[in-house]
Amino acid sequence: MFNKLLMGAAALSLAAAVAFGAQGVKFYVGDGDKEKVYNTMVNEKISAIGFVLSDPHERINDAYKTKWGTEFQTIKGKTEKHPDFDPTFKEYLDNLGFFSITNDAVVGPLLMKEPSLGGFSPFNLHVYKVKGEDKTYVGHVMPETMLDITGVKDADVRKKFIASFTELDKLTEKEISSKVQYVDYKALPAKPMMTFEVPFERGASIDGFVSDFQSKFEEAFEANKYIIAGYKNMKESMDGAGIKFDRFDAYWVYSLCHFRFSEGIFNQGRPDAGAFAPCSMYMYIDKGSNKLMVGMPRLETWTAVMGLKDKKMTDSVTALDKEITKIMTELGAKEL
Repeated sequence: MFNKLLMGAAALSLAAAVAFGAQGVKFYVGDGDKEKVYNTMVNEKISAIGFVLSDPHERINDAYKTKWGTEFQTIKGKTEKHPDFDPTFKEYLDNLGFFSITNDAVVGPLLMKEPSLGGFSPFNLHVYKVKGEDKTYVGHVMPETMLDITGVKDADVRKKFIASFTELDKLTEKEISSKVQYVDYKALPAKPMMTFEVPFERGASIDGFVSDFQSKFEEAFEANKYIIAGYKNMKESMDGAGIKFDRFDAYWVYSLCHFRFSEGIFNQGRPDAGAFAPCSMYMYIDKGSNKLMVGMPRLETWTAVMGLKDKKMTDSVTALDKEITKIMTELGAKEL
């Protein structure tokens, strides 16, 4: 799962830079069950360093058990067979949590230059614990990898975005552990992002188009068994916070999750890949434009960065990339 190096953060960073290729994901490894410590940190302490928590999803492992590991359910006093019960289901995790966070004050100005950064804004400050292992893992995709996946080239944007993780990492080290593990990788896919444009008739107001498109989008993905795991109206958030965001008439980010797909990876031996979940799909309209621009990191980046080898997992990744593209084109999007 990891390169099995475990030492102080500073020493490991130097060693990994010399010995390996790019560092893709970083985990702080705490001894014992750190769930309560993590929850306190993410709910009460990250705001002090500028991060905003949106759409927290704690103990997803419990939802897996309820859906596929519970043979009978009781509804209104009547016990019946659970329709989704899977006799092959096994509990692999004690904890699995996705907590989407953004440093709005930093990210707002950066999105004005590089809108594709929405592919990891928000991003997941991931937490998990495997059954039978007395360790808790808390971490995130490396900011350099986020920038490389989203194709951000602007040197100033890259510098400021990377720097914004310094205080987050200090806090996580303080609360969870100074022991760090990295997942390193050799190369990203040739096309790490899926991008689309949706032309529309522009009238006096874009509100009608936005509302109609969002309704159709949510209905289409939910019909294909995806969960809208989060939604952040960046334009509204930035304007409300007094952060200059006047390049855009609209900008929002959906967090997407396919529950069975996620269980097939995170509960089947690769919970570390949850650092990439849920998928952030950004959508924006430049001021005065008649095109909705859409982008999302391909799930193929999971395979590349996390080194997924299991054929069932990699096949499911490929299938979802194709399915998401199909759904978007059926919604009138042109793939770029």
